Amino acid sequence: MQQMPTPVDSVEFLVLVDNSLDSLSSVPKHVSLEWPRLMRHGMTELSGEGQCCANHGLSLVVTARRGGVSHALMFDAGPENYVLERNAPRLGVDFSTIEGIVLSHGHWDHAGGLPAAIRSTVSVDGGRPIPVFVHPEMFRQRALTLPSGIILPIKAIPSPTELMDLGARVISSVQPQLILEDYFWISGEIPRVTSYEHGFPGHLRRSEDGSSWEADPLIIDERFLAVDVRGKGVVVFTACSHAGVVNVLRHACDMLSPRPLHAVAGGFHLSAANERIIPETVADLGSFGLTVIAPGHCTGWRATNALVRKFGEDVVTPSAVGKTYVI
Repeated sequence: MQQMPTPVDSVEFLVLVDNSLDSLSSVPKHVSLEWPRLMRHGMTELSGEGQCCANHGLSLVVTARRGGVSHALMFDAGPENYVLERNAPRLGVDFSTIEGIVLSHGHWDHAGGLPAAIRSTVSVDGGRPIPVFVHPEMFRQRALTLPSGIILPIKAIPSPTELMDLGARVISSVQPQLILEDYFWISGEIPRVTSYEHGFPGHLRRSEDGSSWEADPLIIDERFLAVDVRGKGVVVFTACSHAGVVNVLRHACDMLSPRPLHAVAGGFHLSAANERIIPETVADLGSFGLTVIAPGHCTGWRATNALVRKFGEDVVTPSAVGKTYVI
């Protein structure tokens, strides 16, 4: 029998790293912006030095609360150490509260900041290892096939041994997992069931013997994170949606039924070659009854624009560095 996450009273997620900044646009009442948070955590004058920075990648700090007990984890760590180390203190991230790091899949823009994330958590917890949840297939190097036919290697992510040397306790599984008193549910591999979500065109991975490249459009190591908020429903965190965001949400429905879906946040990968599936994706997203949609990272402006046109600004609030969502 499928184990279900324990319902929580609320979930808050802070966008620590994303592709964009936006401190001027108006937002609904469940979302707050970067600048007020910067001021709460020490910014005394508005300046470039005082602000965060954006980079191509994603990292969220997710905190779930029930009664007087809260648990927090980091979902991905962005593309590099610098952006995480710059943004975290400005946004007041308390690494002593972070009890685990979940890696969504094995790409540099989600795992490049893992060394900084691990060092930051271990240093404030007396050297105690921080759990890092991974899939065993994340660690083969990847590459892109450019329109010219040239293969462009993607920087390899830190290996399990390197993560352990930094102070991580690496937990590798292909199965769904409940963690942190069952507040958080990590999916297993995501079934591909729609007719139009075909993964990442032109994506490659190293062969097992390391001698060549092989096609890898499905990126089967990808997982998502879910939290069940009492009285509202399931909040799904999907970092890149290489499986297709509709496949992600269908799998969440199948695995976490009868709980309804309430929100989805993260990258929907509807840019570049996947712009062609925006109409089908947006149409099918309407079947889930979502109240909050927070597209970011690799979603792309065309898809974000289509989502706003379809669902309205009360539902769709694009992600940006420093935004905090409370559900």
